[in-house]
Amino acid sequence: MVSRITGTVPSRTLRLTKPSEIQELVVEREIRKNEVAVEPTIASICHADLRYFSGQRKPEILARKLPMALLHEGIGTVVESKSTKLSKGQRVLIVPNLPGYLLRGIEPEECCPACRNEIEDNYCYHSEFLGSGTDGIAQSRLVLPEECAIPIPDSIPDEIAVLAELCSVSNRALRSVSHLLDRGRIAVFGDGPVGYLTAAMLHHVYSIDRDRLVVFGAIQEKVDQFTFATTEMVQNYDFLSGEKVDIVVECTGGRFSESAINQGIDILKPGGHLIAMGVSEDLVPINTRDVLEKGITLHGSSRSSVSDFKQVLKIMENTDCQETLRKLLPEKYTVVSTAEDLAGAMESAMSHRDWKKTILDFHW
Repeated sequence: MVSRITGTVPSRTLRLTKPSEIQELVVEREIRKNEVAVEPTIASICHADLRYFSGQRKPEILARKLPMALLHEGIGTVVESKSTKLSKGQRVLIVPNLPGYLLRGIEPEECCPACRNEIEDNYCYHSEFLGSGTDGIAQSRLVLPEECAIPIPDSIPDEIAVLAELCSVSNRALRSVSHLLDRGRIAVFGDGPVGYLTAAMLHHVYSIDRDRLVVFGAIQEKVDQFTFATTEMVQNYDFLSGEKVDIVVECTGGRFSESAINQGIDILKPGGHLIAMGVSEDLVPINTRDVLEKGITLHGSSRSSVSDFKQVLKIMENTDCQETLRKLLPEKYTVVSTAEDLAGAMESAMSHRDWKKTILDFHW
């Protein structure tokens, strides 16, 4: 049975109506028992947001999902609470993957195999994901189940906490091979934010140093930021004759996925594991002959769940981890008060494609 509605709040919602066009409207959001209304304070732009904004998704997908408020990486402050666990004024992480049993007001075992722990919990059949089919963080009042608003410890500053979603996705991907990480040699493909945070999680969560961690990239200035790992340039490396690894994590996505995945297959040992994290709109050709001959296991992973956020928060309390993550932060944030501000921020992020994340500072 769906939980009882206890009130509503008006939310200034900045919706993408069609590629490159964002409009503001006020939406009355229902608040149910055990839910909170969160005012987003800062958020980060993801490549997924840019694909929607620039119209790089397929037309049928855009037609199905728009209009929609973007953004799924962010933090905020509780401004209205119908929860016994969270109070007004609390600073919280926003978990964008909303389990179906919470949305439907039913017990987990009544929802789906994921909620019954028969498969991984980030693959709920009835879940909703902020900024991907349902309104995301680009709104003044975001109503969430209490479980999806996680209090942020005082030891973690806002600018570090806002990176938790992407860190949680990286950490979730690594869980499938966690039993091998105490001894295996790992290669990460990708010198962008996803590659950097994945390598950072390997280093800070699993204590993997340069002797067992190699990062492959294409741009020297980006690769130089990975000071805790051995680095190689893909243009110069001999993947057929180079040192073999036990685990490859592909963090490139887009048009670079094909080369990264197949280069990863080249350097994997027999019985190795390949984790694909990069998102591509088109099908990617894979060297299946070597996958079969080597007996390679392929893992796919993208979204995370509440448990991943909680684990990442514990790691983020470490000051050394905070210093590693700060390299991704820009010198200044982009202030967003209106739909025009958000559209301008998106345009800027698309045109510059800086290595550092674009951080939005909401002034509602």
